[in-house]
Amino acid sequence: MLAGDGNRLGLVWWLVDVGLFMLWQPFVRSEKRLGVSALSSFALLLLAGVSGYGVWLLLLWATFLIALVGGRVLFVEHRGTRLFYLLAFGYLLAAILLYLVPQVVPSPGSERQLLETLFVWSAPVALLVMALLPIRDWAGRGAAGPVDFVYSLFVFLLVAVLVLGSVAFMVIRKTGYVESLLSTVLVMGAMLLLLGWAWNPRPGFGGVGVFFSRYLLTVGLPFEQWLHRLTEVAGQERDPGVFLGRVLQQMMELPWVVGGAWEAAGENGQFGSTAPFSQAFSILSLRLQLHTRYRLSPALIWHFRLLIQLVAEYHMAKLRERELEQMSYLRAVYETGARLTHDVKNLLQTLNNLCYVAQSLDESRAAEIQPLMQRQLPVIVQRLEQTLEKLRRPRGGMEPMLGAEAWWSGVRQRFEPQGVVFEADCCLSDVTVPTALFDSVADNLVQNALEKRMQSPELAIVVCLQAGGDLLSVSDNGAPLPDSLAAALFSAPVASETGLGIGLYHAARQAEALGYDLRLAENQPGEVRFELRRQSVQA
Repeated sequence: MLAGDGNRLGLVWWLVDVGLFMLWQPFVRSEKRLGVSALSSFALLLLAGVSGYGVWLLLLWATFLIALVGGRVLFVEHRGTRLFYLLAFGYLLAAILLYLVPQVVPSPGSERQLLETLFVWSAPVALLVMALLPIRDWAGRGAAGPVDFVYSLFVFLLVAVLVLGSVAFMVIRKTGYVESLLSTVLVMGAMLLLLGWAWNPRPGFGGVGVFFSRYLLTVGLPFEQWLHRLTEVAGQERDPGVFLGRVLQQMMELPWVVGGAWEAAGENGQFGSTAPFSQAFSILSLRLQLHTRYRLSPALIWHFRLLIQLVAEYHMAKLRERELEQMSYLRAVYETGARLTHDVKNLLQTLNNLCYVAQSLDESRAAEIQPLMQRQLPVIVQRLEQTLEKLRRPRGGMEPMLGAEAWWSGVRQRFEPQGVVFEADCCLSDVTVPTALFDSVADNLVQNALEKRMQSPELAIVVCLQAGGDLLSVSDNGAPLPDSLAAALFSAPVASETGLGIGLYHAARQAEALGYDLRLAENQPGEVRFELRRQSVQA
């Protein structure tokens, strides 16, 4: 600067300054190799600077440097290093206001010589103090510290307004440079004070800062509309792949998005078209390559990541929902198979009992076998058809109903020959009962009691049908069930030496679905009673 704008020595020193700036610059790391295009662009800019070297170039260069220093000083924590940058900021500001601007303003008068002399004698003092300050090792590395673009732009605009405001005061009010500069500083100070108060006012309302923060958080993205569409599509589509395709297709409505390609849970798809700029996102099971019209800024990348995070969470929820549906279907198949296995076991026991009765009759009573077979075989065939019907509708359906008297007669024919006592109300002619449920409960309870009698031959078994067919009970006078077994008898499969341990569990679930309650009413020595009661009937 001191060499003058027409001196070649000044141009040489400016080139040296540019070289030192390239060593310090915070934009590109020192270990990165520049390509041909970057070097060509730098060479063209340098050639343009050499050809247009002058006081205006020095003014723009100093303003550029002061903006970079001002945007970096806020991120320095070391006190000595921060003071170093503040002195550099002050030196550049003095060079602009005291030396460069007076050379371009109209009619600076005698003030120009005074300001130049002041700068020439004060600037070396600042440089000397900067040289003596202790700074950290990393502070000298160009890319080690961040530069905030917003703060740098703000500092650049402040310096530009200060310079142009001073020139405007000189032209409009016909005043000197120093007076115009002081007037501009006072006006800018008042405006900054007013802006600071409006940014965060004390009494009551949020101020400008709230609206600015809201704008930065949205960055123009229709966030609420996106959430509304996302929840709407989530409620309409159950398939995870179709849901993902529709939601990502709606991203085409955003102004930056051109298209993309996605892959998730073994499925993939595309939407829109390709573009020169793309950004990859990998969140949970979703892999998304998003093509955009422009290169996304860090703020936009953060916002897109938030949106895609929501999409990925909804997609995972859809996957879990599908897995739960598959698990529920497999559970229904398992329960149906277990119930059928238990029903077939009961049918086999009935056939074994029938064969035992037929074999135990002597020749004098052989004529009784045919009537017995005629009564029992149709009942066994009917129960086998009911078992096959369960296989055809594993998730349930309308239960077949049968008159209480007819069902009672059939169950008596099956178990009375084995010494089971039956007691019933006399008013059963107009009552119907769910055949499958009553058969399942009666078979399970009576068969369990018969197996219990094998250890205690004197055991008495009583089956009662009361309350107009709304209460079926099976009782015996044997030993009570263990407390641990009684607690889990109807809530989960239990260990069993003679079966699968799931008969009463499935019977209880079936009863609950039809509005009945299967429970262990009494569990005392000499009194063990199970009851199947309609839930609307009070004990």
